[in-house]
Amino acid sequence: MNTPQKGKVRWIVFKDTDTWYASCLEFNIVESGDDARIALINMFDAMTGYIESVAKVKGSRYQALNQKPADEYEKLWVIANSDKKIKSPYTIDTFGYSSISK
Repeated sequence: MNTPQKGKVRWIVFKDTDTWYASCLEFNIVESGDDARIALINMFDAMTGYIESVAKVKGSRYQALNQKPADEYEKLWVIANSDKKIKSPYTIDTFGYSSISK
């Protein structure tokens, strides 16, 4: 379970037509950019602000940090982690995990 002090989230960067998107699956945050790196930086900035905001809410049960990912992004995660070639309309640039730690 993710809390503002510890946890782990998955993220993926992909291109749809001419725009790059970076999605943090467990937070349901999606940021965009003209370049994959810009989208990823924007997403990490949004994640940081999101975690800080949740930490400020007294009595929070941290559901906001443990959301069910949108089906579209969960499918992309499966494709990115597959050893087999799976058709996708998106170009996946990179994906990974990030730790939450204070």
